[in-house]
Order: sequence, then C-alpha cells, then structure tokens
Amino acid sequence: MSEDTQSSEIYALLDDEYARAILTSTNARAKSAKELSAECDASLPTIYRRTDRLINCGLLEEQTQVEAGGHHYSVYKARLKRLTIELANDELKIEVEEQPTEKMADRFTEMWGEI
Repeated sequence: MSEDTQSSEIYALLDDEYARAILTSTNARAKSAKELSAECDASLPTIYRRTDRLINCGLLEEQTQVEAGGHHYSVYKARLKRLTIELANDELKIEVEEQPTEKMADRFTEMWGEI
C-alpha cells in the first residue's frame, strides 16, 4: 500500500465511529470480536470489517487467545500509540507511532506460567 493510499485509509478510519471505538476499547487490553461488538454496539460483521481495515493500516494487531480446553479465538489489541497530522508546505502529512508488537516468545512464556 502506498503512503498516500495508507494515509487516505487512516483518515477514513478516523472518521468512522466504529473504528475509533475499537481503537479506544482495545488500548488497555486485547478484546474479542464479541466483546467489541457489545461495547461498540455494532454487529459482528461490522466489527470484523473494521478490524481488518485497522490491521491493514497497522493500527491494530490480531492475537490468538488459547483457553485451557484447547479452544482458541482471535483477540484484538490497538497498536496506535500516537498519531500526528501536520500541515506543511500546503500538504497534510500523517505520522503514526505504533506500540511495539508483543513477541510470540513473551506470549508463550506468559501462557506457560499460567499452566
């Protein structure tokens, strides 16, 4: 995705109430689509469409949550730390600062410790 295309997609996402609600809701901890659906008062298809767009822009990450019985499901966590929009030389520029991604090894260690 080119920088102009990604910037346009980010502007569009920021204009979307569900995308903003998902980012806000997943800032402190990862949440499932069902949790997001209830919190954002949106259908599951709406949540999945927005999470896909947010993931494609690097603003959200998908993680796999494993339960004790071996079942697993996806949870979503905001990666956005700071977003800056600057007007310089008659041009809008967007700068996204992302949270570092959680490493698989760290998740495995945490999961192992819970067993």
